[in-house]
Amino acid sequence: MRVLRSIAAMQRLAQDWRRDSARIGFVPTMGYLHAGHLSLVREARRRVGRAGKVVVSIYVNPTQFAPTEDLSRYPRDLKRDLALCRKEGVDVVFVPNDATMYPGKAEGKYSTYVVEETLAVRMEGASRPTHFRGVTTIVAKLFNIVLPDLAVFGAKDWQQAAVIKRMVADLNFPLRIVVVPIVREADGLALSSRNRYLTGRRRAQALVLSRAIAQVRRVVRPAPVSAGRLRRVVQRVIAAAPDARLDYVAFFDPETLLPQTRVGRGTQMALAVFIGRTRLIDNARL
Repeated sequence: MRVLRSIAAMQRLAQDWRRDSARIGFVPTMGYLHAGHLSLVREARRRVGRAGKVVVSIYVNPTQFAPTEDLSRYPRDLKRDLALCRKEGVDVVFVPNDATMYPGKAEGKYSTYVVEETLAVRMEGASRPTHFRGVTTIVAKLFNIVLPDLAVFGAKDWQQAAVIKRMVADLNFPLRIVVVPIVREADGLALSSRNRYLTGRRRAQALVLSRAIAQVRRVVRPAPVSAGRLRRVVQRVIAAAPDARLDYVAFFDPETLLPQTRVGRGTQMALAVFIGRTRLIDNARL
C-alpha cells in the first residue's frame, strides 16, 4: 500500500493505471475510519476486482465546516486509519493537507467553488448553509485528482449522496456513484466518526434517532399519514432524552428530495439531532 500526499503524484499514478486499463474505485473519507467506511472500501474492491485499484482519501475538509462547528476537534488517527486500509488491501491512501488542496487560500488567492443549487438547499443545507459548497468542491477536486471509474459513498449521508450524483451528472464527470447501506451498531446507532464524542448517558440517549425512525415506521405501516403528525411523533421521541434536541426531521421523495405532505411506504425520512453538543444524522426508507 502506498501513501501519497502530492496531487501530482496521485494524478500520475492514476493516469498510469488508466493506460493499463485498470479500473479505479475511490472512497473519499475524512478519516477516523470505522466499519461503515470499511464497507465502502470492500464494495469498491468488489466492483473493480482484484485487477483493479482502490484509493482511499483521508482529508478533514475545512470548507464544509462552519466557524462554530467541530473542525478543530474532529477525530483524527492517521496511524490507525492506515493500518485499517492496509488490512483491507487498499492500493493507495491519498493524504493531502490544506495547502495542497486549497493553494493560496490563506492569502485570499483561492476563489473557485462548486455549488449545487437545488438538492442542497433543504435539510442539511438549511441547517448548515455553507456545508454542501464545501462538500461538492472537495469531491470535485478529488475526482479530478484520483480519476476514478467509480466512487463509493455511504447512505447515512443520503442527501450528500444525492447532491454528488447530481453534480456528477450536471458536470459530466465520467464515473459512477455507488451508495452503500448504513452500517449500524448492534443497538441501532448508525456508525459515525462523531460517535466517539458520546460517553455514558449520552451514548444511550443517541438511540433516540433510530427509535424515532422505528416509531414512524410503525405509524405509517397501515396507511399514509400526514407529515405534520409524524413530526409530532418524532418530537415526542426526541423529548424523552433529556440531552437531545431535534434540529430537523424531513419526509421526502428519495430521488428528488422534494418534501412529502402525505407519508407512507417508500418515503425517505431523515433527521438531525443534537445530543449535548454532538450533532448526529440518520435516515431510512419507510
